[in-house]
Amino acid sequence: MRNLFILATLCTTLSVAMPLAAQDQPTPPPAQDQDNKPSAPAPAQSQTPTLEKPGTAPDTPAEAPAKQPAKPPVKKPAPKADEKPVEGTNSKVVEEIIARVNNEIITRSELDKARATAEDDAKQECQAKCTPEELKVQIEDGQKNALRNLIDQSLLVQRGKDMGISVESEVIKRLDQIRIQNNLSSMEDLEKAVSTQGINWEDFKDNIRKGLLTQRVISQEVGSHINISKDEIAKYYDDHKAEFVRPEQVALREIVVSTEGKKDSELPDLKKKAETALKRVQDGEEFGEIAKRFSDGSTAKQGGFLGIYKRGELSKELEDTVFKMKKNDLTEVMDTKQGYLVLQVLEHYDEGEQALSKVEGEISEKLYSDRMEPKLRDYLKTLREQSYVVIKPGYQDIAGGGNSEIQEVNATPEATKAAKKGRKKFLLFGKRSGTASGA
Repeated sequence: MRNLFILATLCTTLSVAMPLAAQDQPTPPPAQDQDNKPSAPAPAQSQTPTLEKPGTAPDTPAEAPAKQPAKPPVKKPAPKADEKPVEGTNSKVVEEIIARVNNEIITRSELDKARATAEDDAKQECQAKCTPEELKVQIEDGQKNALRNLIDQSLLVQRGKDMGISVESEVIKRLDQIRIQNNLSSMEDLEKAVSTQGINWEDFKDNIRKGLLTQRVISQEVGSHINISKDEIAKYYDDHKAEFVRPEQVALREIVVSTEGKKDSELPDLKKKAETALKRVQDGEEFGEIAKRFSDGSTAKQGGFLGIYKRGELSKELEDTVFKMKKNDLTEVMDTKQGYLVLQVLEHYDEGEQALSKVEGEISEKLYSDRMEPKLRDYLKTLREQSYVVIKPGYQDIAGGGNSEIQEVNATPEATKAAKKGRKKFLLFGKRSGTASGA
C-alpha cells in the first residue's frame, strides 16, 4: 500500500518539506465521513525542474565599421529528441528525457529526486523499528518503483485537467498554512524563504497544485466508489476479536509552537500563539485543522497526530496527565524543552477487549485500504491503456508502458482533441461525480 501512495510523498515532500525543518511522524488514521469511509490518501510530489526551451542562435552583433563586416550569427546544433538544453548558464546543461506521458515528459533529474525521496521516506518510516536489512529492502523497493510512480502521477494530473477540476483555492489555503507554520508575516516572505532554498517559486506552487489535483482525482474516481457498511465493520469485529484485546492506550494529537533557537523576548508572543490555537479548538474548531495552521511540529501536515501510546512509553509527567483524560479532552498549554505544547486525547482505550465503538474507525480504515489498493492499481492501468506512454531503453518500469525509443509527440489540436475524447469515453467506474466536468 505504501508503494501505491508514495505518490503522495512526491509533493510534499514537497512539501518541499515545508515546514522548513519538518520530520515525519506516524501517519494518522484517515478522517472519516458520515458513511464511515476514510478520505482517499493524499499523494505528494517531488520538486520538478524547470526545463527551458532549447537555446537559439545569438543576435547578430551590432553594425561594425565599414571595413569590418558584421559577423554572421553562430548556429547551435539542434538537440536530440531525448535531450533538452537548459538556458541561463555559459556551459551547456542537458536534461535527459527518460519517459513521455502523452505530451508531457519525465526527466532524469526528476527520477533522481524521486529516488532520493524514496530513500528518505524509508529511513523516516523505519527509524529504530527496522533492521538494516529491512531498511535496505524498503529503500530498494521505493527506488525501484520511482519511475512508475512518476508516470502514475503524470497520468492522474492530466486526468484531473481533462475532468475540469480546479484546486486553485486549495493551493492558496495550503500556501497560507505553510506561511503560518513557518511564522512568516506575508506571502512575499514565504516566497523569499522558498527561493533561499534554491527552489523556484512557481515550481513550488505547481507541486502543491499537482498534489491536490492528484488527491482529488483519486478521491472522485476511485475512493468515492468504495463504501464500507456498518454490517461489514461489525462482521470483521466479530471475526477478529482477538486483535482488539489490548493494554490501556491513548491516541494523541499535538499542537506545538517551537521555542528552539528563539530569544527570550519572543517567548510571550509564541505562548500567545499556542493559547490562541487552544482557544480556537475549545470554541469548536477542528483540532486537526488548527494543528495544520498553527503547529510548528512535523506532525502538522497529519493534523497533529502523534501516535498511540501505552503506559511506560511517555514521560512520567505526560503519562500522569493524559491517562486521566477521556476522548477529545485537551491539556492546557504546557511549557516543554521543545516549545509550548497542547495535547488532545483522540481516543482512550481501556485494558482488555475493546468495544466496537472504540475500534470502528480503525476497522473501516483497514477495509477501505484493502479495497483501495487493487482498485487504484486497476484505475492507473486503465489510464495507461488510454494514453501514450513510452520509456527510454535502459530504464525499468514494473507497471509496463513499453521500452521503445523516445519519439516526439505532435501536439496538434486534432491529436489533442482525439486523445481527450478517448480518455473521456473510458471511465472505469461509470459517470464522473462531484465537480468533474467533460473534457
